[in-house]
Amino acid sequence: MSHLLLLIREKKLRPGDKLPPERELAAMMQVSRPSLREALRTLSIMRVVELRHGSGAYITALEPSALVEHLDFVFSLDDSTYLQLFQTRKILEPGICALAAQHITEEELTQLEACVERSKVGPSNPEVYLQADLDLHEIITQAARNPLLKRFMVSIRSLGRASRQRTSTLPGVFAQTIQDHQAIITALKAHDPQAAHHAMLTHLEHIEQRLIEEQP
Repeated sequence: MSHLLLLIREKKLRPGDKLPPERELAAMMQVSRPSLREALRTLSIMRVVELRHGSGAYITALEPSALVEHLDFVFSLDDSTYLQLFQTRKILEPGICALAAQHITEEELTQLEACVERSKVGPSNPEVYLQADLDLHEIITQAARNPLLKRFMVSIRSLGRASRQRTSTLPGVFAQTIQDHQAIITALKAHDPQAAHHAMLTHLEHIEQRLIEEQP
């Protein structure tokens, strides 16, 4: 991947540019095609490239040089990293949810309900399900009305997307997530910070436990 990253860093590949065909790109980088596909999948998680079925791969990030700084970390993701992420999220997100319970608007509550409805497509449309999950958590963060906490959450957004791609396929996660999200919304509708804190913490612990159960 070093050759491709160098091209991005030097801005020889710019937002909107189409990458060479897979065979040509693999030869250019001197890697196997399966290795290339895995690398492109990781770049897709980071939103650095967009993989368009039947069309190819395109550079999408508006500021690729900023994202590239974190790619070495992303390439080394494994379940231990995701478990560390859950530790971080359990510290941040229940408190964010408690703040959101105090400030959330009716419009934001309606948006949360819409996220749950969208996510019910589940395994039949993983990308829609994943985006609905991300959107729900981002709306809650916005509702907390704390710009500093929002910046913390933005800083782990790409890792959060990768983590959800890992956990969304675990047994029972889909149904559990729908149930947990409904409980979070119920607490937010009641404007009950303590209940909101508990509902978010419980949700994160449920998904974390599913991941732990998958450990060898």
